[in-house]
Amino acid sequence: MKILYVTDLDGTLLNSNSSLSKYTMKTLNYLMDNGMCFSYATARSLSSAEVVTKGLNMNNPVIVYNGVFIVNPSTKERIYSLCFSEQEKETVRDFLTNSSIYPLVYGNIDGIEKVSWIISKENNGINHYKNSRKGDKRLRPIETLEELYKGELFYFTCIGDKKEQLMEIYEYFKNKEEYNCTIQKELYREEYWCEIMPKKATKGNAILMLKNILNCNKIISFGDAINDIPMFKISDESYAVENAVDELKKYAKNIILSNDNNGVAYWLENNIKNK
Repeated sequence: MKILYVTDLDGTLLNSNSSLSKYTMKTLNYLMDNGMCFSYATARSLSSAEVVTKGLNMNNPVIVYNGVFIVNPSTKERIYSLCFSEQEKETVRDFLTNSSIYPLVYGNIDGIEKVSWIISKENNGINHYKNSRKGDKRLRPIETLEELYKGELFYFTCIGDKKEQLMEIYEYFKNKEEYNCTIQKELYREEYWCEIMPKKATKGNAILMLKNILNCNKIISFGDAINDIPMFKISDESYAVENAVDELKKYAKNIILSNDNNGVAYWLENNIKNK
């Protein structure tokens, strides 16, 4: 039986410093070198994920933007991708503009991946986002609303200091058949993020595709947050790290050590030989 082991990054594989411990790095590279079929599924972009997983010898496609893309990390080729239609894009633009919300907008502009925001509408969350990604070639600060929604778009992130500021957005989009919408507190910070994606963009859907691509028979997953629920639902076995939110733990087969205690790597080292 060929098993696909797939993990979330932030709060799960990465420690509280958003990095891989030496133990986790060494353990995963050893297991992959010896045949473990391993990947990650993250809300990050590929460029952002590669920074925090530097030194990890990934040899399988990875899932980014919560399932919007499956990407070959070696060639940067998108094996699978989703984008909004023009009508879907206009619906998001009109609703957010009428609500005086100005999001981070992710899209392809002239074939190049960019994340855009209006300079005059920056808040604490957007400032932290851009400052933590200095040198990222995707960053595209702009000045007008027209520029904000330019291109082939695939992801919107609305950031607010309080959850209540974003609930109107979440309530509007959560049951619309064209969209997948999530809201959760940002890890290690006070802001809340409401994210709008194409309907089929979930970690669960992308992992099922990856399972077929890699000819695997079984899925074992690891996570910490509510965006990992679709992944847990389609997994044969799922494990929540000790620091995971309670809502996710309800879907887990078991609870493992926290991200700061190398929970995923420790579990793999001690269990993979028995699978």
